[in-house]
Amino acid sequence: MVLHVVVSVSWLALMLCLLTLAVTALTTDDGDRLRTAYRAMSMLGDTLVLPLSLLTFLSGVALGLGTSWGLFRYYWVSTKFWLTLGAMVASVFALTARLHDAVRVTDAHPTGPIPVADLGFVRYNTVIVPAVALSLYLFNVILSVYKPWGRRKPAEQRPGRIPSAAR
Repeated sequence: MVLHVVVSVSWLALMLCLLTLAVTALTTDDGDRLRTAYRAMSMLGDTLVLPLSLLTFLSGVALGLGTSWGLFRYYWVSTKFWLTLGAMVASVFALTARLHDAVRVTDAHPTGPIPVADLGFVRYNTVIVPAVALSLYLFNVILSVYKPWGRRKPAEQRPGRIPSAAR
């Protein structure tokens, strides 16, 4: 449980750091500050996104399988499972790709200012993606604390279910 809490909070903190750097890059007119922010984002993403997201997901699955909560016995746990799985895949592929796009643009302008037209939507993607991810992780924290929606009905009690022939 401790591992899951530590890596989950670390993943959330990583998104907060990326968002802070992205907002800095979005609001600056200084080319050097912009390059530094995007390169730091890429370095953090390349180093931490995969291990933190994977450890969060795997430790959550282990907790679900090893405790009475289960993976799919409670709506809030299954919601966290699917959100974390989606966030892991999106972080590893979409987020890191957006960070690499930002570095490519800055590498094309090694010195001096970088024209806004050359940055294009990269400026906004690097803010939007971590902001959405941070919101999702905060929602998962809320689910963990408040545990809404209760227990799912066993399969045999769900409406429209055909009783098994073994009974």
